[in-house]
This record gives sequence, structure tokens and C-alpha cells, in this order.
Amino acid sequence: MTPHIFELRNVSRYYDTRASLVRARRGNKNAIRAVDDVSLDVQREEVLGIIGESGSGKTTLGFLIAGIETLTQGDIRFDGQSVWSMSRLDRKAFRQRVQVVFQDSGSALNPRRRILSTLQDSLRLRGVPRSQRVNNALALLGKVGLSMEFGARYPHELSGGQRQRVGIARALAMKPDVLIADEPVSALDVSLQGQIINLLLDLRRELHLTIILISHDIAVINQTCDRVAVMYRGALRELGPTPDVIHNPADAYTKQLIGAVPKGLAGRHPAKNAEGMSTND
Repeated sequence: MTPHIFELRNVSRYYDTRASLVRARRGNKNAIRAVDDVSLDVQREEVLGIIGESGSGKTTLGFLIAGIETLTQGDIRFDGQSVWSMSRLDRKAFRQRVQVVFQDSGSALNPRRRILSTLQDSLRLRGVPRSQRVNNALALLGKVGLSMEFGARYPHELSGGQRQRVGIARALAMKPDVLIADEPVSALDVSLQGQIINLLLDLRRELHLTIILISHDIAVINQTCDRVAVMYRGALRELGPTPDVIHNPADAYTKQLIGAVPKGLAGRHPAKNAEGMSTND
């Protein structure tokens, strides 16, 4: 077993409506380079942050890792195996082991399905017998800090923080090794941000998860991630241990990004604001 659960080599994703994919690969100037020649490794059980401004390519990179987006060029290896050469059976297992928690928890949940039914759907896809699904779904609610009463509700009857907890529970239903969290707290106020971040970190320790956290918030990255990758216009500008990158950046863009944050805010710990708050909020 390699120490890295993911290995990315020269990963690129181009979009171009006027040129063929072949011409885009050859450097056609009309191609939108959402991700451009990124190489990095993801260590097992670490929290890796991917940070950058809007349009930096951070979400596209996360979706490439998850297999949601298709590579233009390069290679992504999961447990030593190329994701794009997997057999149909291996790819199905990969999709179970790598789960995404989406930014917009409201649109990610079916508005016509009660929460318990949504969780049971995921358990069915994992192959859990019908007789066990209700109990398993209720256990998932408990694991993310929601009482069983929430199972009877529809998504619109939940707060943003509660919907995000359900999104995490649905991902956990697949028993993943990796969670890719795309801006999981950007739509929440600071106190709720702390609760969701604490939940993710607790789950990481309990379930030995690898977490890839995509965010534009330096404070969240600083207090959550073991390492951070800085993206700008599709390119990886800096990668290293979070304290080194945040407090002693080597790249000019990273310095500019951190310098734009009001003094002291980068060290803010959102989790500290969650003390005493109900987990059902």
C-alpha cells in the first residue's frame, strides 16, 4: 500500500467550444484552462485544503479527483490504479469510496424526498438489505448530530446547517475512504461553520477519512487542514504544510492572497464560535 491515496500527474481540464479537443491539448489559445498541468499527491487520512479565488480551478480540480469531471490530459491514480483505466466494477467501487459533499446542500437534496428516504436510497445503492436501511439511516443521522425526528422532514424544512449535515450523512452512507468537501461552510454563518468543520474533523478521526477541503476562506483552511494547495487560473502555485504556506508563503500570488485578508482574520478559528451551540441548529 502506497502512502498516498491519490497521485495526480500533469492533470489538465480544458474547455473549448470553438476548437477540437486535440487542438486544445496542443495549446490552442481559445481553450479555457480550468485546470492546467497540476501534479500533487494526497496522503492517507490527511486533510488537504485547496484554496483560491473564484475561477481559480479549485472546484474543477476536486471534481476531477472525484471522477465527476473528465480529464483532458494527465493521470489520476487512486490506490495505485489509474482512475481512467478502471474496469466497470472497479469504477463502481471507486465511486463508493470517494464521496463529494456539495456546496449547495439545498439543490443537492431531492426536495420531494424525506430525509430518511434520501439516506435509504444511498444505502440501497451500497447494497444494504432493505430490512436494515431504516436503522442504518437513523444511525447516520445520529452520527452527524441530528435526532431521528429529522428523518421525517423534507429539505426545505431544514436550516442550511442541518441540510449540510444531511449531505454529509448521505456521503457517509457509502462508507467512503475519501470525502471531497466543496465549500461546505461558505453559505453558513460563522457559528454554524464551526459546527460543520468540527463535525468533519471528528468524522476524520473516528472513521480514518481522507478529506479534501475546497475553500476560498483562509481562516477555515488554516485551522482545519494539514496541507494546503494554492490555485490560480488553473495552475498550482504553491503546496505545503498549512502553517508554512499561510505564515511564510513562497509564491507571490499566495502572498497577495493572504495579504488581502484583514490582519488577524486568517488566524480566526471558526470552531471556537460553536461552543455551546445545539448540534441540531
